[in-house]
Amino acid sequence: MTEERIPKREELDPKYTWDLSDIYPTDEDWERDFAKFSKLPETIAGYKGRLAESADTLLEFLRLSDEIAVLCDSLGNYAQRKSDENTANAKYQAMVSRLMNGYVAINSAGSFETPELIAIPDDLLENFYKDKPELELYRRALDTVRRRKAHVLSEAEEKLLALAGDMGMSPENIFSMFSDADLKFPDAADKDGNPHQLTHGSYIPMMQSADRILRKNAFENLYHTYDGFKNTCAATLAAQVKTLAFYSQARKYGSALESALDGNEIPTDVYTNLIAAVHDNMHYMYDYAALRKELMGLDELHMYDLYAPIVSDVDMKISFEEAKDTVYKALSVMGDEYLAVLKKGFDERWIDVYENEGKTSGAYSAGARVHPYVLLNHKDTLNCMFTLAHEMGHAIHSYYSNSTQPIVYSDYKIFVAEVASTCNEALLMQYLLKNTQDKKQRAYLINYFLEQFRTTLYRQTMFAEFELKINEMYARGEALTADVLNSTYRELNKLYFGEGVVIDSEIDLEWARIPHFYYEFYVYQYATGYSAAIALSQRILTGGEQAVKDYIGFLKGGCSKDPISLLKGAGVDMTTAAPINDALKLFGELIGEMRELTK
Repeated sequence: MTEERIPKREELDPKYTWDLSDIYPTDEDWERDFAKFSKLPETIAGYKGRLAESADTLLEFLRLSDEIAVLCDSLGNYAQRKSDENTANAKYQAMVSRLMNGYVAINSAGSFETPELIAIPDDLLENFYKDKPELELYRRALDTVRRRKAHVLSEAEEKLLALAGDMGMSPENIFSMFSDADLKFPDAADKDGNPHQLTHGSYIPMMQSADRILRKNAFENLYHTYDGFKNTCAATLAAQVKTLAFYSQARKYGSALESALDGNEIPTDVYTNLIAAVHDNMHYMYDYAALRKELMGLDELHMYDLYAPIVSDVDMKISFEEAKDTVYKALSVMGDEYLAVLKKGFDERWIDVYENEGKTSGAYSAGARVHPYVLLNHKDTLNCMFTLAHEMGHAIHSYYSNSTQPIVYSDYKIFVAEVASTCNEALLMQYLLKNTQDKKQRAYLINYFLEQFRTTLYRQTMFAEFELKINEMYARGEALTADVLNSTYRELNKLYFGEGVVIDSEIDLEWARIPHFYYEFYVYQYATGYSAAIALSQRILTGGEQAVKDYIGFLKGGCSKDPISLLKGAGVDMTTAAPINDALKLFGELIGEMRELTK
């Protein structure tokens, strides 16, 4: 692939593009299914008030729901993947828009479903199971809905909450418009005085620059700009906290945290245990900060030094074909069954590899039922090889889940979504370290690994702790002013980085730019998922066939059990601190090896 010019879609070699004809051979085939889709609201509405009518009627409705899920999967994956090939293509934008409107109509028509399922008396439902044994397939799904009975309100109250839905999204929307669309930053000058445009997209690359003057200027310019709007930012975040409190109280939960985690069937202890375990292992983070300061040759390590390279660039140019080969070898520990699925993905055009004009940025895996699709924008770098391993972890998880579980249980919960992807990355890293003798290259790889620990396990846990603190503060009646938020965030930075890092005053405002604080207690899952993945990768490397069998069993589980139970089956208990402790012990060992390598 040439770096000089981004090619047009039609100029790409088809073998490096995904094959969407596996979903629909033509757009006309999509349109025929969309015509069926458009009639579904009327069909769904015909079941209103009837779900407790008989076992036959309930089974009919649940099977209809499965059929709708399959149809939506095909329509959605085809339209969205086509749109992502070239975001400027108005035809596929329109298809996505039409589909979204259809989803709204279907959801509106089926709004009776949850209240009616919850209202079925227990003894009547048990009789349904006896009358129609085929209903047993749906028992867990029905139990999952019905277990939240205490949190479902009257029809009139539910209607009011639904009407408040758009209003409840306001804090996130205001933050996005302010931070992404309206906020502009001054250019940042480098050591030679040359200006560099500072944006959200360019900020982290500047933080990773070897030019310390550029890093400092970018850091100060970004946060000084936020400082000028700190009261607006505080009011917006406070509105988000108030929104969560309103919904949790309305639905009779004990806290906003309990409300947020209940949908994924996660006990709140998992959240608080994560924070406690990371607190118990802060010494590793302090050791890493000291090593970074030493290797960078600095008298003081500032917040704007934390992303800068501590190992000079190593030339690791890795073509896509080389990346595939290396990932395949690295994952050979997973056994023939897993490798067969990986090879299938490589050979049968599951992957859209290279950038083209208008193609959506980044990388993702979409778990279509026909088979997963993976979008990349591959450059010949180490990071892109890890991205391939990561996205194929998602893809194989989806493949196993879809091909093993019945439709109703084929989708896995977000709590476990990052486990399979990160486990692949950890296995790739261990393979590279095992097969790399060059000291400089090895140090480069270990630094890459160390940064994953710092940014995923420590940083995301700090975010999670901040989110928990501010929600608890509001619950106690405390005001969430800019000064209070700054002070709270500053104390957490002191705790997480220790005395070895200068806690620059600008970092007090980092909370103002983090979009995840508007995602309702989401970020902790990065840290728990990473801990579980590290634990599972270590178990796979040392536990032999049984460990691999247990892990593949987890991948095949979908949502047939709650996420905690699925992970326990794979050998990891996330209700304890053990996975976090074990992961951070590995972090400590890597710090020790890095110190030896760089003497």
